[in-house]
Amino acid sequence: MFFLLFGVRTKDELVDTRVQTCEVCGWAAPQARLARTSKFTLFFIPLFPVQPTRHFLRCGHCMALRPARAAYV
Repeated sequence: MFFLLFGVRTKDELVDTRVQTCEVCGWAAPQARLARTSKFTLFFIPLFPVQPTRHFLRCGHCMALRPARAAYV
């Protein structure tokens, strides 16, 4: 019997952090810029990206996650 284990793994990587006003809560807090990649995996080994890398901002105060504008990337 042969089993084929495959799937998609999404990973967030911290790019940098800067202090600015959050668009959600309005606090001046550290905003972490994250790069999110999704890769196809075979037997738990990531092989190739499924989607292009997307960038997000996460507020250090309210933990809101929102897409980063082109000015931040």
